[in-house]
Amino acid sequence: MKRIIVAISGASAVDLGFRFLQILPLGIEKYCVISKGAKEVFKKENQAIPQEVPNTIYLEDLDLGACIASGSFVCESMVVIPCSQNTLAKIACGISDTLITRAASVMIKEGRNLLLAPREMPFSSIVLENMLKLSKIGVIIAPPIFGYYAGRSLEEIENLVLGKWCDLLGIAYSYKRWGEELE
Repeated sequence: MKRIIVAISGASAVDLGFRFLQILPLGIEKYCVISKGAKEVFKKENQAIPQEVPNTIYLEDLDLGACIASGSFVCESMVVIPCSQNTLAKIACGISDTLITRAASVMIKEGRNLLLAPREMPFSSIVLENMLKLSKIGVIIAPPIFGYYAGRSLEEIENLVLGKWCDLLGIAYSYKRWGEELE
């Protein structure tokens, strides 16, 4: 069974991280870490952290002894959606003081898929340098940039972003692609 780590860090659009977790196929074993900052953003944006997703193991961000903190734990991919600038900077500098940053460090050292969805704008020169540094070592930098051809509603536009993230990780997901109708 495939495994994926879904980390949700403290930036606006925490719902996108949770929606990504929800759309993953049931055949994928999911590990979810929600940072302290993300829990605060959930309160400000949604009033509460959404209900748990089936086939998902929830881990605490302060538990540096959790299974995903070890390279011997085989996991094909990890995403950080959304990725706060703080989390991005820590990953770029090799700071592993939380489970999210430790697991990201493991994914990098093991040469596994790591996708970061930075969520702030505009990007400062420092943030752009951190993204470039990570991109050069194979980290996928994929901010949630909308394509308005996907539809008119926010859900349709978000589905495009979710689908593009799935494509990058080789996960099947049906969404409206450029020039196509949704099947």
